[in-house]
Amino acid sequence: MQTLKVLAEHKEILHQYYKLRRAIDPILRPGDSEMIRESFRLAAKAHFGVRRKSGEPYILHPIAVAQIVVEEINLGPTAVAAALLHDVVEDTSWTIEDIQERFGSKVAKIVDGVTKIKVSGKYDVKLGISEQAENFRRMILTISDDVRVIMVKLADRLHNMRTLASMKRDKQLKIASETIFIYAPLAHRLGLYKIKTELEDLYLKYSQRDIYRGIADKLNKTKAQRNKFISEFIGPLNEALFGAGFYARVFGRPKSIYSIWNKMQRQNVPFEKIYDLFAIRIVIQSPEEHEKADCWRVYSLVTDFYKPNPDRLRDWISTPKTNGYESLHTTVMGPEGKWVEVQIRTERMDEIAEKGYAAHWKYKEKRKKGKSKRQDQSESGLDTWVRTIRELREQDQSLSATEFINAFRSNFLQEEIFVFTPKGDLKSLPNGSSVLDFAFSIHTEIGLSCLGAKVNQKMVPLSYKLRNGDQIEIVTSPQAKPNADWLKLVVTTRASSKIKDYIRYERKESILLGKEVVQKRFKQYKFEYNDENLNQLKGFLQIKHLSDLFYDVGQGYVKSKRLNDFRDWKNRREKQHTFNRNKENALPKPSPSPDLDKLQQVPKSEALVIGDESALQYTLASCCKPMPGDDVFGFITIHDGIKIHRTDCPNSVSLMSQYGYRIIKAVWKSQKEQFFQVELKIVGNDRIGLVRDVTQFISGDMKVNISAIDVGITDEGIFEGKIKLFVRNKQHLQTLLDEIRDIDGVESISRVDSE
Repeated sequence: MQTLKVLAEHKEILHQYYKLRRAIDPILRPGDSEMIRESFRLAAKAHFGVRRKSGEPYILHPIAVAQIVVEEINLGPTAVAAALLHDVVEDTSWTIEDIQERFGSKVAKIVDGVTKIKVSGKYDVKLGISEQAENFRRMILTISDDVRVIMVKLADRLHNMRTLASMKRDKQLKIASETIFIYAPLAHRLGLYKIKTELEDLYLKYSQRDIYRGIADKLNKTKAQRNKFISEFIGPLNEALFGAGFYARVFGRPKSIYSIWNKMQRQNVPFEKIYDLFAIRIVIQSPEEHEKADCWRVYSLVTDFYKPNPDRLRDWISTPKTNGYESLHTTVMGPEGKWVEVQIRTERMDEIAEKGYAAHWKYKEKRKKGKSKRQDQSESGLDTWVRTIRELREQDQSLSATEFINAFRSNFLQEEIFVFTPKGDLKSLPNGSSVLDFAFSIHTEIGLSCLGAKVNQKMVPLSYKLRNGDQIEIVTSPQAKPNADWLKLVVTTRASSKIKDYIRYERKESILLGKEVVQKRFKQYKFEYNDENLNQLKGFLQIKHLSDLFYDVGQGYVKSKRLNDFRDWKNRREKQHTFNRNKENALPKPSPSPDLDKLQQVPKSEALVIGDESALQYTLASCCKPMPGDDVFGFITIHDGIKIHRTDCPNSVSLMSQYGYRIIKAVWKSQKEQFFQVELKIVGNDRIGLVRDVTQFISGDMKVNISAIDVGITDEGIFEGKIKLFVRNKQHLQTLLDEIRDIDGVESISRVDSE
């Protein structure tokens, strides 16, 4: 029986390998076939006898990753070979040097970029070092060398997410959180929308299982009705497009479960009130030099049938996104009074939208042979993005791994806005950028001397957040100088690093000046310039660090009178014959450093099993207020013991993706009757008696104790309120929410996560 199983597995391995070969063979050049064959043989030998958590032979994983690389990302043989070998160095005795010798430097560089850092021993919790953050940084910095590293890593992560069911729950949460924290945004930034969407949906499937299943079930139940609507909507469009001479594909594209859930969260509404569950996509065949005009002709045909919403027009054809994405989006009023999003693009644009970077460069290579009349704006966008990452690489030494990842996410993974210089030149910046970010993007000196700005001919402060279409003129002054408060106003790494450089330089000058002043004063006071006297001065002025002391003196924050007061105080002390450091006028002893290896003890609760133990002590996190029934995990803090968070806590993704080694499983167990306080936000149409009806239902019908209530009416006549009450568990809360939603006048009610 065992022999039959081995033969069946061997047959499956060969089947998957030949499937890969059928996909890659049409694009192989001389010598590539042997490289693919040898990389498979080496990987199969290196992983022989090793199995995944699912029980299947491990070699099936690199084959699947290579299949994604060629079929879903559209990369070539070098990336496929690297995909087959991507776990060899990490999991076996083979080295990068071995890979380079056998397969060349390009394959070796990609494998090296994908390989995780090997850590000797456990990462130091006391120092706050994050293994995940270090690996993220290492991987991201390879983008400027070879973007295929990220492509292979995304394929690896996609297959891991597709096969996540075999992992333990705590591992599922850690991997899913890493995915939504860094990999899905990376896929989006590189234009891999299909992969980005699947990664987001898989994240939700494993992090919010009940929510995912609930939305999936509701989508399935409304599928027939939705298809009927789509068919009626596109019918007249097909006829009009054919009559106008267009060869086009017109179809409905369902919104992803994650995007629907995101919209439910943003708008605080149930599934039933999300009406745009799909978008209509029109893909036309058009020569590249006629693409823009043809897309606008199609737009004209669409608006002949359906009235457009002028506020929802998005022209990504005239101004492509920096990841190469091009499309014309409009929202129109369809049958039954429903708004419908329509996306108009060409076959070329659609391929770039689906396969991102690889497809973009395929068309770029074609243009080298015969340059298109239309300028390729998306080309410069991707090139600029890669160049900017090189700049971040140069600044890397001054940032911790966690700081680096946060800077990368805020600068490169956020949605972008497009603004104009006074001369009309177009610039893209991360969403949330201020006029200071714009100033530093023009030139460092302009940023350093920025006093304010004129946006659309009106003066605005430095804190003004830019919007799409703004035209900005920076106002400078020689008297303007950066300060620490400026760091709160910027989001771009360039602006932040330049401000920090200036502050460090100014601080260095002030420290040198302050040190000189203190030395002169000590000499004047006849005090020896040594550590003991400097420490006494720090204690007297209540300043923690010596550099801060010198800086404050150099900046003039410490006046001459305070230095003279120190002299008098010290002279009085030296006149005493007995020196007691515990007297009232003695300097306070520095607080001892906390023992970070010992977790602070907290009151024990009987509600949870932590890890495999029921006696471990913990507290419930105030940021998400978990209760029985919530999907939860434990997080080992440095100072406050084990904190229990909901898996949908606003902080969960950051904690699990960067500090996965401090995550511990937590499961609710049966317990005695307990009540948990929750806060609800309720919004509705103001009417007489609404507050009475809500409170009567909660306290009277449901017998639930209300601890606090705060209600008010907005200028628009909208009722808004917050109610604090006590519930037994999540199911009890959900029943309460469902019933309150049915009260006449109530538009929405939701749980408030934090204070």
